[in-house]
Amino acid sequence: MATKEIILEPSTIETIDFAIYDLINDGFDLKTRTNTGHKKVPVLWISPERAFHVKEKDIRDNVGKLKLPLITIERKSFEKDMAFKGAYQAHDYPTKDYLKHPRPMASRVSQKTTRKLSRAKSMRDNLQHHYPVESPKTVLEEVYAPIPVWVKVNYTVTLRTEYQQQMNDLMTPFATRTGQLNVIYAERDGHRYETFIEGGLSQDNNMSNLGEEERSFKTTVDLKVLGYLLGDGENEEAPKIVIKESVVDVKISRERVIVGSRKPWEKDPSREF
Repeated sequence: MATKEIILEPSTIETIDFAIYDLINDGFDLKTRTNTGHKKVPVLWISPERAFHVKEKDIRDNVGKLKLPLITIERKSFEKDMAFKGAYQAHDYPTKDYLKHPRPMASRVSQKTTRKLSRAKSMRDNLQHHYPVESPKTVLEEVYAPIPVWVKVNYTVTLRTEYQQQMNDLMTPFATRTGQLNVIYAERDGHRYETFIEGGLSQDNNMSNLGEEERSFKTTVDLKVLGYLLGDGENEEAPKIVIKESVVDVKISRERVIVGSRKPWEKDPSREF
């Protein structure tokens, strides 16, 4: 029985975070017009310490103030919601040898091995490799894979600009990229996560304030991600996809004497070795 393993990149919380960052930074690839020309808007992840952000000269001016326009991403919540799950919803209790014996997910006919057995039977019965014969031995390839655990992760994407026209440029793709729906896919390391963009984009501007503070525009976009986790991250080995061929014939050998022993399947008892 042939067995082959395929290494599957683990899907962790960090993988989902990177997928959302890649979606906003590379997928949307937001650009707008500035005083120095048409440029790509920088995207920042909020998690690093402020001391790290202060040292980034590309996003700050000479006095340490952030240069606008700017996009920031922050993970707001993480929840294992039983009502918000993907296609595979059946529960199966994990075992200690989970990685050695993953769960069966699908099966398919192994045409190569089945054809090999058919040719061997044709050669035995008809002394021809390609004699048309139906083989009773159909080999299946059984695919085993880890079962995903579904989680709901909420993110907040904040758009900050100095001008109304810049804010219009950044807001528009969040409404048009998904068409009439509100779902888009975020991908990372071969994994794909459904990302839902909330319809309401909350705005917090200081246009009505006639004070001396600098004018700014701020819009918040809420993302709800249907993610999944495979394995325990650093606490477990990388999960694997195992492909095994099913058993079609079981043979048990036995010891026989050289003289006087008969083949059990021979109809004529007089035929001996």
